[in-house]
Amino acid sequence: MGGGGQQTESSEPAKGGVVGPGGGRGGRGGSAVYTWEEVQRHCHRGDQWLVIDRKVYNITQWAKRHPGGIRVISHFAGEDATDAFSAFHPDPNFVRKFLKPLLIGELAPTEPSQDQGKNAALVQDFQALRDRVEREGLLRARLLFFSLYLGHILLLEALALGLLWVWGTSWSLTLLCSLMLATSQAQASWLQHDFGHLSVFKKSSWNHVLQKFVIGHLKGASANWWNHRHFQHHAKPNVFRKDPDINSLHVFVLGDTQPVEYGIKKLKYMPYHHQHQYFFLIGPPLLIPVYFHIQILRTMFLRQDWVDLAWSMSFYLRFFCCYYPFFGFFGSVALISFVRFLESHWFVWVTQMNHLPMEMDHERHQDWLTMQLSATCNIEQSTFNDWFSGHLNFQIEHHLFPTMPRHNYHLVAPLVRTLCEKHGVPYQVKTLKKGIIDVVRSLKKSGDLWLDAYLHK
Repeated sequence: MGGGGQQTESSEPAKGGVVGPGGGRGGRGGSAVYTWEEVQRHCHRGDQWLVIDRKVYNITQWAKRHPGGIRVISHFAGEDATDAFSAFHPDPNFVRKFLKPLLIGELAPTEPSQDQGKNAALVQDFQALRDRVEREGLLRARLLFFSLYLGHILLLEALALGLLWVWGTSWSLTLLCSLMLATSQAQASWLQHDFGHLSVFKKSSWNHVLQKFVIGHLKGASANWWNHRHFQHHAKPNVFRKDPDINSLHVFVLGDTQPVEYGIKKLKYMPYHHQHQYFFLIGPPLLIPVYFHIQILRTMFLRQDWVDLAWSMSFYLRFFCCYYPFFGFFGSVALISFVRFLESHWFVWVTQMNHLPMEMDHERHQDWLTMQLSATCNIEQSTFNDWFSGHLNFQIEHHLFPTMPRHNYHLVAPLVRTLCEKHGVPYQVKTLKKGIIDVVRSLKKSGDLWLDAYLHK
C-alpha cells in the first residue's frame, strides 16, 4: 500500500485458478467471480489475493516488488483493502492502472462489499467522508507552511553552531547547544514523516527526495527503513505480528491479551510486573541511540541500500566537520550521543501516548475506521502541543487520512468526531499530562495481568 505505484510485470494467477460461482477461472482476463470464502483462502505467504472496490487481485508476485514493502500489502491478503488503498495513495487512479495485470475477477453480485461481517453503513459513511475531504481540498498542502517548518529546523542547527563559534564551549553553552540540536532533530523527525506519507508535494518523487534529505542528511537515518516499518504500523496499528511498533522483543508485555498469554505459558524473559519501572531505564533513553541506530545500520547493509547509506553518512560527515574543531573526535561522539539521548525521550513519549494505552490484540479484521480508532487517541490541541508533537496530537485524523497535510487535521477532526458519535465508535481526547501518565499506567496494568496469569493460571 504505502508507496507510489510502479509498473511491473503482470503476475500469474494462483496455480490452477479458483472456480467462482460463475464457473470462470481466475486469470489475466479478470472474468471470474468469487465469494468472500474463496478470497479468504488466499491469505498465505505464497498465495495472496485481496479485494479493492469489489475487484479481486492476485498480488502473490507483485507483493515482492511493492514500493511500500512486501509486508504492508501482505497484511491485507484475503481481505478487502479498499480503504487502506485509498488512504495510502495520494493518486489512487494513477496506481490502479498498475493493478490491471493483477486483476483476476470480481466479487459475485450476491456478495457484500465488506468482508468479515463489517458494518456496511459505517464503511459507506467513512468513504463519503473521504470524498468530502477530497472535494474540500483538505488533502492539498500549503507549501509555505512546510517551507517555514524546514526553515526553523535549519535555523536551530545554525544557532546551535553559532553559539559555540561566538561564545565558546563552556558547560552551560554546550548544554544549550545540545538542547537546540535535540529540538531540531525531533522536529526533523516530524517533517520527514510528512514527506514519507507523500503529504506535501503532488509528485511522489519530490516527497521521496525531500524525505531522504531530511531523514538522511539532517538526521543520519534511512528513509526506506522508516517507511517499510511505519507503513505497517499504519496498516494494522496495535495488531500483534503485523505492527512492528508493538514488537517489544520480549522486553515488555503489552495490552490485555499478550500478558495473559505469556503468563499462562510461564514466560518470564523480564520481571514484567516491574516493567512500568524499568521502562524509564531502557525505553526512552535507549530507543533511538541504541535500538534504532543498530537496526538502521543493519537494514541498510543487509538490503544493500547504498543510496540511504550515502545520505546517512553525509549527516555524520557534516556533523564532525562542524563540531570536531570544538570538541575533537570523542567529544563530538559524546555530543551526538547526548543529543540522541534527549531526542529519544521526546520521540518515545510523543509516539507512545497515542497508542500504548489503547487496545492491542491479534488480527480482528475490523473496518478501517474502527481499527484505527480502537488503537489510537488524540491529545488536546494547543499551539505548544501541535508543535511539540508535530501535529501528531491529532493521531486519529492522521491514521484515518495518512496523506493529509498536518495543518488540516484540526479542520477534519469535528467531522470525524461526528461520524464516530453516529456509529458509537469511541473518540478519545486526552490532556498531554494524562497521555503521558496513561503510558505508565498501561504498562503497570499489563504487568499485573502477566503476574496474575503467571502465578494462578
